[in-house]
Amino acid sequence: MDAFFATVEQRDRPELRGQPVIVGGDPNGRGVVASCSYEARRFGIHSAMSAARARSLCPQAIFASPRMDAYREASRQVMTILRSYTPLVEPLSLDDAFLDVTAATADGILAVDIARDILDRIQRETGLTASAGVSYNKLLAKLASDWRKPHGLFVIPPERGLDFLAPLPVGKLHGVGPATVKRLSAMGIETVSDLRTLLRETLIAHFGKAGAWFYEVARGIDGRPVQPSRQRKSVGTERTFSENLEDRRAMLDMLKQMAEQVAARIQALALAGYTVNIKARFPDFTTVTRAHTATDGIWNTDAIAALLPELLDRAVPKGASVRLLGITVSGLVHVQAASWVAHQMSLLDEILNPR
Repeated sequence: MDAFFATVEQRDRPELRGQPVIVGGDPNGRGVVASCSYEARRFGIHSAMSAARARSLCPQAIFASPRMDAYREASRQVMTILRSYTPLVEPLSLDDAFLDVTAATADGILAVDIARDILDRIQRETGLTASAGVSYNKLLAKLASDWRKPHGLFVIPPERGLDFLAPLPVGKLHGVGPATVKRLSAMGIETVSDLRTLLRETLIAHFGKAGAWFYEVARGIDGRPVQPSRQRKSVGTERTFSENLEDRRAMLDMLKQMAEQVAARIQALALAGYTVNIKARFPDFTTVTRAHTATDGIWNTDAIAALLPELLDRAVPKGASVRLLGITVSGLVHVQAASWVAHQMSLLDEILNPR
């Protein structure tokens, strides 16, 4: 989906259409940007930027409070459309998913025509726009989906895969994060073409098992299947900031925004978790994690948010700044199972502590 949260706000509030809209943060400069419209992006604003910085770049920007219920409903509509084409839909978040349309193309229908029809239906039935990438594996399809935003469609056929990848910065590859980019840069590797010059053995020696993955994706090899019902062990999200966050209130606001997104994803999957984990990365790339495990199932924003102040205090010393924050909820079970566990714990409590 294109600028999903911001586009939902523009759809539901006609006066915001064509305006630089920021979801998250507030007009006084507190908090962090969760999403922004393309009109706001022209000023250099992007998600995970501090609201104060966004306000300085675009004083006329309009701030909107996140409405997760509206985003969740829009996501449900979009996923219903996707599943009408193939049962092989693997949601990645509220606004992103992989589709395997191999069976749908068996009668000679082109994947690009299916993608075009999906984009038209999403716009017609939801009033929102999306972009699509069509290719022969997840790696290239994901890259293609970002290539012609907003409301774009881009195809990478098998014979073009290697040429498409060659000039890209290595950070564009799935699994190559900022710390890996820094290490590769120290080795003189900046682009995917550069990465192909390294032997598999060399990459494994420097990066362990991940090195084998880097060797393959640099050559356009990605054998991951689309998994519509894979067993999830955790649901999480993280943000790397263009400028280090120093204000503790902004850190907490950012974590609360991420908690809303994680909770929405958990609820969409009818899951509940028992462990909330936060991750913090400091300017020197040192990374710490801190976790809290609860006795009751956790599946809503309030339950996650209640744990954040303590977890933040444990993870980030007073006066420290961070370049990345993340939240993960793990120990996932289906909601029915979580309710059963809660019931059993209640019974045990009554036995041990009779009233």
